[in-house]
Amino acid sequence: MPRWDVEVVDVNNLIPSHLLRKELEGFPQLSEMDVVRHFTRLSQWNYGVDSGFYPLGSCTMKYNPKINEEVAGMKGFAHIHPYQPESLVQGILKLMVELGGFLSEITGMDQATLQPAAGAHGELTGMMMIRAVLQARGEKRKRVLVPDTAHGTNCSTSTVASYQVVEIKSNERGVIPPRKVEELMDEEVAGIMVTNPNTLGFFEEHLAEIAEIVHRKGGFVYCDGANLNALMGIVKLGDLGVDMVHLNLHKTFSTPHGGGGPGAGPLAVKRELAPFLPVPVIEKEGETYRLNYDRSQSIGRMKAFYGNFGVILKAYAYILSMGAEGLKRASEMAVLNANYLMKGLKGSYHLPYDRPCMHECVFTDRYQEKHHVSTLDIAKRLIDYGFHPPTIYFPLVVKGALMMEPTETEGKEELDRFIETMMAIAKEAEENPDLLRQAPTKVKVRRLDEILAARKPKLKWIPNK
Repeated sequence: MPRWDVEVVDVNNLIPSHLLRKELEGFPQLSEMDVVRHFTRLSQWNYGVDSGFYPLGSCTMKYNPKINEEVAGMKGFAHIHPYQPESLVQGILKLMVELGGFLSEITGMDQATLQPAAGAHGELTGMMMIRAVLQARGEKRKRVLVPDTAHGTNCSTSTVASYQVVEIKSNERGVIPPRKVEELMDEEVAGIMVTNPNTLGFFEEHLAEIAEIVHRKGGFVYCDGANLNALMGIVKLGDLGVDMVHLNLHKTFSTPHGGGGPGAGPLAVKRELAPFLPVPVIEKEGETYRLNYDRSQSIGRMKAFYGNFGVILKAYAYILSMGAEGLKRASEMAVLNANYLMKGLKGSYHLPYDRPCMHECVFTDRYQEKHHVSTLDIAKRLIDYGFHPPTIYFPLVVKGALMMEPTETEGKEELDRFIETMMAIAKEAEENPDLLRQAPTKVKVRRLDEILAARKPKLKWIPNK
């Protein structure tokens, strides 16, 4: 072999010593086969929506058709770059305009922006737009009304937008009483943020009346549309007086949800608010699509480039494949499944609001409490049976809450298995409560000290000296 013509360099002289990793004492030398098997085993210990039921309330952890992932991975979509000139992405811009139109049609709005990267980001966009509209009117309003059944992000985004949050107590039916809104609504209130259906799983039946009260005083109605999977194809929120609504594409419209993203929270608005949408806005001139940055009343840009396109694309594919009737059917099945679950567990667990629900139902641990078994114990015991626990201790208006959302994608057999398991756990709480207090017993890691983890998190691994 010929001699190499590359100079031999001592790596210690090339990279500063403090940047070099030291050898790990006792670090094993493994074959490729051993490494592959190790990580394959780890992956099999994970719980995912492809392997089991996620009854998480207010999260819509549903199965998503894999065909939409295939579409998003097509070369023409996956290889585009946001710095490409408009002339080379005409198809992409057309797709985004059409999706905005679909979302506006579904919600009863006039125009939409696809920029927001998540639900809370969509909320913040909406609250900033409300502030901009009021400033354009010469008004300086200070407060926003938020029901106690709203998502927590409603309070956060109102605060970030420099508003004071005023809480509205829900009534005995778990919805907003119009009388209370009338008492609180004045010329200093910018509007109301309503989660509909709310976190108790109920449709806000007085929303049209509430919208009229708010509008009379010059305020706006913001709807948190994260739970739209109970309404799409059945109710147009715009017809009820809602001025703006965000939609979680990563929950309702096909993108797998969880793990920190990516997400998308498009915001659809009524015509009056459209001039204040973030720039750029995609517009059509003749047969050409362009990005318009020249909008004097816009709140500005909310995200780099034009949104999380992969998520937007999956939602577009999902809506086209489902069609209007398919979306409506999905809503009907989500509501049917939730009520089936509620009916099946009604005798075993306390139901604080005994009435038909929408997409999710809320129970409590009141029946189990007398055996010194808590909501947390029930959730941990579910893991032993191979189920992911539901949302617990939320919404905050229900003590010891067990919040369950079966979604439209779960079949009757799986729901029956879950109901039987929950009933078995309720029986265990009576006959062997110690077992529940020690659960889970069949997993790699038992109960973690969550309080210590929250107060003293270890964010960096430091090897033992």
